[in-house]
Amino acid sequence: MKTVVIIPAGGTGRRMGGEIPKQYLSLAGIPILVHTLKGFQRSPLVDEILLVVPGGDVAEVRRDVVERYDFSRVSLVIAGGRERQDSVRNALVYVRDEHEIILVHDGVRPFVNGALIERAVAGAKAFGAVTVGVPVRDTVKAVDAAGRVVKTVLREGLWLTQTPQAFRREVILAAYERAAADGFYGTDDASLVERMGIPVRMILGDADNIKMTTPEDLARGERIIRRFAGGTAD
Repeated sequence: MKTVVIIPAGGTGRRMGGEIPKQYLSLAGIPILVHTLKGFQRSPLVDEILLVVPGGDVAEVRRDVVERYDFSRVSLVIAGGRERQDSVRNALVYVRDEHEIILVHDGVRPFVNGALIERAVAGAKAFGAVTVGVPVRDTVKAVDAAGRVVKTVLREGLWLTQTPQAFRREVILAAYERAAADGFYGTDDASLVERMGIPVRMILGDADNIKMTTPEDLARGERIIRRFAGGTAD
């Protein structure tokens, strides 16, 4: 049962406030995307990686990321689409029959680790569709357009969703085919499966598995790396 990982890394990084797309920003001296790829390159459960980047970056990423850092499991660097969902769909075209488990992971979540990958793969095999996440710990308020608190939302049963999300091949292919036919765009891959009435199992993620979206996230990422190295704690 072979496993392929699709990594969409086509974001523009507007919320980072700079001109460099966030996946290429430096984290501890190397691009965020390189950290992400390293997590999957190290995993013995990953057979192949399909990397999706902006169309104009394909040759450069193949040379400066895949070849430079010897990511032997990256079999293809693929041009992305207008939205993240389009980029994943572009990669699904290259999924083969032997790929029975498909993982999708954000290119700017650089702290994916072997334990997360193992739980996601095992979950997909057992349940067909899973996402990793962490329980909501803080009090959640619903707020109207004027900034007034409407109500306090019970946090029991609420989770913050992360990636990787993992699926049996036939599940994610059917979900994407239905979404394309309906012109539907979801907030993540699991939402496409959910709308078909297929249960998605939530499994425990990792608090350090953060997504690099803002300058504050980048600063936190540097602190996490220092902690991993035995330096300052987050």
